[in-house]
Amino acid sequence: MDSIVSVIMQAGRTGIELALYVLLPIMVVMLALMKLLEARGVLAWVANALAPVLRIFGLPGLGIFAMVKLLLVSFSAPVATLALMDRNGTSSRHIAATLAMVLTMSQANVVFPMLSVGLNLPVIMATSVIGGLFAASVTYYLLARASASEPAVEVPVIVPGERRGTIEILAEGGQEGMKIALASLPILILALCFVYTLQASGAITLISAVLAPLLALLGLPEAAVLPIVTKFIAGGTAFMGVVLDLMNQGLISAADLNRMAGFVTNPLDLAGVAIMTAAGKRVGRVARAAVWGALAGMLLRGMLHLLIF
Repeated sequence: MDSIVSVIMQAGRTGIELALYVLLPIMVVMLALMKLLEARGVLAWVANALAPVLRIFGLPGLGIFAMVKLLLVSFSAPVATLALMDRNGTSSRHIAATLAMVLTMSQANVVFPMLSVGLNLPVIMATSVIGGLFAASVTYYLLARASASEPAVEVPVIVPGERRGTIEILAEGGQEGMKIALASLPILILALCFVYTLQASGAITLISAVLAPLLALLGLPEAAVLPIVTKFIAGGTAFMGVVLDLMNQGLISAADLNRMAGFVTNPLDLAGVAIMTAAGKRVGRVARAAVWGALAGMLLRGMLHLLIF
């Protein structure tokens, strides 16, 4: 019983420190700025301006909106865009391409807090865009061709008509950022509790022994097994918590983090897919094609990171 309580206390302490001292300030500032850009029509202008370019990769104009929200807000931010596309008549083929792109790219709630420990922002952003567009193209032109008979409806992004004060907008965005950070606390603690239980039971030692040759081939230490397993089971936020803890212990370096970042800083995991596909019935129907496209994009990103670092 003492060991169980010890695991829970350790997970709770680590989760609270990450949520309050790392995730909270980053999300408050980033979401406040995003809210201001959205209210002033900057995001809508960029989305409509890039629509012709995105169309080459099988993405509608709203696709850039989903991309920016993922890269600058959090992994759950594009859900609202996917829900809008589900309702407004956007073709299933375009929805599949957008979902594949979102599942491939890095989410802000993981990337920005990890900049403090050496994650390379220019590279992570560049590979996100390259991998996301590649995943969208593969999905649109190959994996979702069965939906080609649907009309390719595209709805422009509307510039907000309501004018509000800058301070009011920033405060609203900051409050939303605070909600995201605090909402991540329960799942973060539960995921860390699960991870520490795996460590205490010896399961991670067994998995590490099996995966050690593959990790050595990729130039990663055996300690990388724990965050990688955590990511695909519990999601990106839990991955971040485990990595930061291991880096504090000196078991993983900044170079190791950047080498595996292309494979793991994305919403392509059990939790992420479940949340994204809940955006609407048509989104759920194209999920299989989108996941396969996202896997292709993730592999491309991962290889790029291994080559660069």
